[in-house]
Amino acid sequence: MEQCKYVITDELGIHARPAGQLVQLAGKFACELRLVNAQGEQCDLRQVFKVLSLGVRCGDQVTVVADGVDESAACAALQAFLRENL
Repeated sequence: MEQCKYVITDELGIHARPAGQLVQLAGKFACELRLVNAQGEQCDLRQVFKVLSLGVRCGDQVTVVADGVDESAACAALQAFLRENL
């Protein structure tokens, strides 16, 4: 299992457009992927409405948890996406 943490810098937090892109990227990997918010609530990273329901805002720290065959690649790709877009 691998984890990567990121502090959201986008003024709007995780909103619809980047959430959709994040879910689409997560769908490219075979491993289990979860997103955990600052309060410890988590969801499947492949379900856009669940990602949005976490209510992640600017300044919140999120953790991506990857578990499976391609967890290293998934964690690296998702962390890069977060840096570039959120």
